[in-house]
Amino acid sequence: SITKERTEVILQGTSSLDPNDPTAVWEEFEFKCKPGDLRRRPCLISPYHYRLDWLMWFAAFQTYEQNEWIIHLAGKLLAQEEGTLSLLATNPFAGRDPP
Repeated sequence: SITKERTEVILQGTSSLDPNDPTAVWEEFEFKCKPGDLRRRPCLISPYHYRLDWLMWFAAFQTYEQNEWIIHLAGKLLAQEEGTLSLLATNPFAGRDPP
C-alpha cells in the first residue's frame, strides 16, 4: 500500500457550446488501467504498469504546474490526435466533433 486514499485526476470533455451551462453533458476519457468505471473488470498487468495511467496517479498528488505534461495531453485529446487516443481505453468523442 502506498497511500490510504486514492485521489484521481479525471479528464472530461463536452460537446456543449457553453461548457459553463449547467445542462452541459461532460463525458470522461477512460484509461486502460486507471481506476474508473466500477462495472469494468480491473486491469491486472503485474508487475508492469501502463505508463500514462501510472503518471496520472502521481499527478493527483501535485498541481498541474508540477505536471505540465497534463496540459499537453489535454491539448492532444482536444485535437483528437490518433497516437494519444491509442493510449486510452475509450474516446467518448469517437466519430463526433472533438470536445
